[in-house]
Amino acid sequence: MTTRSRPCPICKRARSKEYAPFCSSRCRDRDLSKWFGDGYSVAGRPALPEEIAAEFSGGKEE
Repeated sequence: MTTRSRPCPICKRARSKEYAPFCSSRCRDRDLSKWFGDGYSVAGRPALPEEIAAEFSGGKEE
């Protein structure tokens, strides 16, 4: 069995050990920018503000 390295998830070029799993700092920064700019999302309904507050207060309603 041979193991093939998976390509950079942004540009599909060969990965770099220094910037794994990306090929360069540019692709790494583009991926981070997508997270900050809502380019990625998790499926499901948005959390209600009350649910978020309950998480931070340890589940105790004030």
